[in-house]
Amino acid sequence: MPIVLLYHDVVDGDGGASGFPGGGAARYKLGVGEFRAHLDAIAAAARVQPTGLAGLVTGTESLLLTFDDGGLSAATVIAGELERRGWRGHFFITVDYIGRPGFVDRDQIRDLARRGPGIGIHSCSHPTRMAACPRPQLLEEWRRSCEILSEIVGEPVRSASVPGGYYSRAVAEAAAEAGVTDLFNSEPTTRVQEVRGCRVYGRYTIYRGMTPPRAAALAAGSRCALFRQAAVWRVKKVAKAVGGRAYLGVRQLVLNWRYGSGPPSVNPQL
Repeated sequence: MPIVLLYHDVVDGDGGASGFPGGGAARYKLGVGEFRAHLDAIAAAARVQPTGLAGLVTGTESLLLTFDDGGLSAATVIAGELERRGWRGHFFITVDYIGRPGFVDRDQIRDLARRGPGIGIHSCSHPTRMAACPRPQLLEEWRRSCEILSEIVGEPVRSASVPGGYYSRAVAEAAAEAGVTDLFNSEPTTRVQEVRGCRVYGRYTIYRGMTPPRAAALAAGSRCALFRQAAVWRVKKVAKAVGGRAYLGVRQLVLNWRYGSGPPSVNPQL
């Protein structure tokens, strides 16, 4: 049973120092100490230790830690913490943000690839609602991301994650046409689907403030922990579908208020 956890940035103090700004993004940013406590709890509780993407492809019991957005902390904090435990992880990079303040640059991406973690794409522009994008845009997001990141690391990049949690079959079909073989969304499930030859994996999201025991329960495959997140996700999915852009606006205001991030960011993370 493959279990995939979804992390984002790991940063103390000003969350804007790594990754996207705003309350929507802040909800997923863990402090350094908090992240270390998560990894310690996972090491103690998980039935298997985190592995690379190849471990998922075999279909055996496996655990993968993924990190979205390509924030600076991927290179400055996360990779080192994983290495100390002999783990790898998989980093998904938002290509248009490479080298911008708070994001990894080309040299850092090459260094990550040399050190062992998997590297994948997270679209070019990080569309707020990727499932609502027309097909030509979807193809452009995936194709251009694959081309640019493959050129940077010097080998084909064929893994990807869907930004914002807005997944649809059309998103997967476009990814498959662009050459993606392994696509990760934000649906909390261990079921692996296949869309036109592309394997589609669900992931269990880690939030700021989630206790280490809760993260470890997800990593260990606790049925209660897995079911709880899946139930919440289903409610959220309905709210997204019914509310559309109004849902995004209200959610952003609430999260900015909660995390003290000021006005809504132009690229909210969901």
